[in-house]
Amino acid sequence: MVVDGQEVLVRTSRDVFPTAEKALSQLTNDLRTMRMQVYEKTTWMIRSLPE
Repeated sequence: MVVDGQEVLVRTSRDVFPTAEKALSQLTNDLRTMRMQVYEKTTWMIRSLPE
């Protein structure tokens, strides 16, 4: 199911956040954070669709 894939993306993004924050530049972290927000919003939108 599509929502399952989106949830994996969100979890993976959250799991690597602490390591990436230490290793990457602030700009890269900001871009990653924005991408994670897109994953979360997309997951929410998919769940809100009627079945």
